[in-house]
Amino acid sequence: MPSILILNGPNLNLLGTRQPEVYGRETLEMVEQSCKDHAVKLGLTVECLQSNHEGILLDAIHDARDTHSGLVLNAGAYTHSSIALMDAIFSVELPAVEVHLSNIHAREEFRQKSYISKAVIGQICGFGSFGYLMALDALARRLLPTRGPGA
Repeated sequence: MPSILILNGPNLNLLGTRQPEVYGRETLEMVEQSCKDHAVKLGLTVECLQSNHEGILLDAIHDARDTHSGLVLNAGAYTHSSIALMDAIFSVELPAVEVHLSNIHAREEFRQKSYISKAVIGQICGFGSFGYLMALDALARRLLPTRGPGA
């Protein structure tokens, strides 16, 4: 069964309490459980990790090469500044989907630039936590073409 690593970057541990009008009221634990439940329906397994530290996220991406079939990444603020995360995704050669709870293209100008987007198969933003489920659907289609949604 293909395994997906879901990575969440800085400040996402504060979901549910940090700017709920922008990021929603669901906690990170609720989002992760929803992803795990959805993955089972798709024939995938999921491992989740959140870190406020760029190096930990880099190490997790590197380690994913040997243990996972794909990545879902909400890099938070690192989206707009981390060439290192972009390079890591390119390096492991796993299909990856970038996710953002809010529509980064409708926000401040500095949030509209994503280094991550250059290394992923697609970007999902503006749909709240549902974006994570859409990312899992996209990876299921890629990894399990006969079992993914709509197949």
